[in-house]
Amino acid sequence: MSISLTEAAANRVRTFLQKRGRGAGLRLGVRTSGCSGLAYVMEYADQIEPTDEVFEEHGVKLIVDKKSLVYLDGTQVDFTKEGLNEGFKFNNPNVKGECGCGESFTV
Repeated sequence: MSISLTEAAANRVRTFLQKRGRGAGLRLGVRTSGCSGLAYVMEYADQIEPTDEVFEEHGVKLIVDKKSLVYLDGTQVDFTKEGLNEGFKFNNPNVKGECGCGESFTV
């Protein structure tokens, strides 16, 4: 099982963590939400729990709980800028469908 982070995403996370002044890495997970069932959750991680899986890309630690890892295995996290919009993009091979607004997905 693995999750990867592009260099652009790693640079963005590193910048956020430096501005914040602390943090073990980026916690990535899923929660029940939206019309398709699941939504991505990203937050700073100040500590790594014994039950977490840790992946490191470009010097940034991605921390994922085991329940979420089932839905995120093989995902690549990217950071994109398109015109005035910018944000993280999830390239998840497990996704079978997404809602019209793009806020939730199903596997």
